[in-house]
Amino acid sequence: MIDFITANNGQIEMFSNGTSVAKAATAKSIAYFLQENGFDGSVMASSSMDFASEEGFDSDDDAKILWEQGLYRFFAADRTTEYDFS
Repeated sequence: MIDFITANNGQIEMFSNGTSVAKAATAKSIAYFLQENGFDGSVMASSSMDFASEEGFDSDDDAKILWEQGLYRFFAADRTTEYDFS
């Protein structure tokens, strides 16, 4: 279960129980790793998320924006249901 995130070298690094389980530089990758590792809807975040420009992002907001885009994709995919009307 993803429970902690950091900004690291222009990527979001995700942890589960103190162990790094994934690094992602795209929203699509974040959504994938959330699905694969589990996510209960909330995480703790390192202060590096607030100072992302020191961790390889163009601005301090970019890591949070990337994370939010990944969450959006994760929750959008989670709600997609195929219906069989035959």
